[in-house]
Amino acid sequence: MTVASFSLQALGALTLSYFVLSFGSVIFRTFILPGKPLTKFGAKQGAWAVVTGASDGIGREFALQLAKSGFNVFLAARNPEKLASVASEIRGVQTQTFTIDFAHADDSAYQHLANTLSKLDIGVLVNNVGKSHEMPVDFVDTPADEIHDILAININATLRVTSLVSPGMVSRHRGLILNIGSFGGAAPAPMLATYGASKAFLAAFSDALAAELAPKGITVEHANTYFVVSSMSKIRRPSLLIPLSSSYVRSVLAGIAPGAQVPYWSHALLGFAMRIAPTRFLLAYIHALHKDIRKRALKKKEREAKKA
Repeated sequence: MTVASFSLQALGALTLSYFVLSFGSVIFRTFILPGKPLTKFGAKQGAWAVVTGASDGIGREFALQLAKSGFNVFLAARNPEKLASVASEIRGVQTQTFTIDFAHADDSAYQHLANTLSKLDIGVLVNNVGKSHEMPVDFVDTPADEIHDILAININATLRVTSLVSPGMVSRHRGLILNIGSFGGAAPAPMLATYGASKAFLAAFSDALAAELAPKGITVEHANTYFVVSSMSKIRRPSLLIPLSSSYVRSVLAGIAPGAQVPYWSHALLGFAMRIAPTRFLLAYIHALHKDIRKRALKKKEREAKKA
């Protein structure tokens, strides 16, 4: 056997081993490894769960399911009527609602939020509030207000709310911070450049925060998410890869673990496929997908304009 032949076989064996180990890790974390019980974070012990973007979709489900798990629930979003509606569905625990527009919240709004939260024993923070583009669009054509709102909501709101809640968790040596991520930040996202970059920021922030807070008894999880049926995704029907919000949230809360996680099983398998796909192929596929989505969205707007 020549040195070149031996080297190629060794490289092939290493590549195969890496593939098997990586896939095995996904299977283990997704289907076998048990998550931390919510009682570790104060469920049924009087603790509160703070959920941002709690008036609809994934946020609403987190509020409902955390309440069923025994947390008092603090709901924050911009629409007071929707917040009141969600709060009215919750039974057996305390609720508070707080109206805040994270896209335009100033220092006084955050100070008001800080004063309100300071009175609560917070065991869980779900940084769920988020905003994407109205439809895929090239960066040079993206409206300035859309860029502002995405950055204000996806980055600034997460940082500021976390900075309000985390000191209390540290003092109690107990807490869970759930940052709801997106596959849009896991790979370059042409035509969703600002949104994708904001979610890539969230992934890096979560990893760093997890390392800092783990010795202080705080679990930080970055829950990476593909599409879920919600008003934000504009998808109305579930499928194998696109669960209902209720199913998605149930999988997150059942598998709490520190670091980066892909809680929903089909998302985890898709994420593994994305990691092993050649970057150039993945980039071309995502770009083509977003071009198609934009084309269909524009046609829908034309139809609606004609009807009007």
